[in-house]
Amino acid sequence: MSLLDRLFPARVAHAHCDIPCGIYDPHAAQIAALTVIRMDQLINNLKVPGPGSAPADMSAYGAELSRLAASKEHHAELVKHEVRIIAGDYLKPEHVQKYPDLLSKVNGIMKLASAARQKNDMKAAQDLLAAVQDFAVIFWETKGFKTRKQPSGHTVGGELVYPVTA
Repeated sequence: MSLLDRLFPARVAHAHCDIPCGIYDPHAAQIAALTVIRMDQLINNLKVPGPGSAPADMSAYGAELSRLAASKEHHAELVKHEVRIIAGDYLKPEHVQKYPDLLSKVNGIMKLASAARQKNDMKAAQDLLAAVQDFAVIFWETKGFKTRKQPSGHTVGGELVYPVTA
């Protein structure tokens, strides 16, 4: 193989992502942020069994709380994953030049998602959604689209940012 490598050296290939599909969209990050809010809502509405409650009631409460917290953490991490992919694979120097605070916005989303994971904090969850929406507006502007906010239509409420086509 080393003889072949010397005779036919590999050339460097350049692509903006691992699989250059060109399909990027902050929608999944917005849905994940809404899910974080919804999990906080559900956790806040859980009825804590009182003193002397049956062990089955305590167990059911613990299991439900665990599931909701795990889902919240998963979706906060999904926000980070989706934004990290767009930032790493799609954003280019010209985007950062046009939006000088773009990378600090990405960093802010990472920190807000971590804060939303750490506590059952509705303000942190709402701030996360707002930051992801702001990121979505910039993302669509880099593609030449104006945006609009529209009610999500989900139980959680909230809004989602969509590109506006002609």
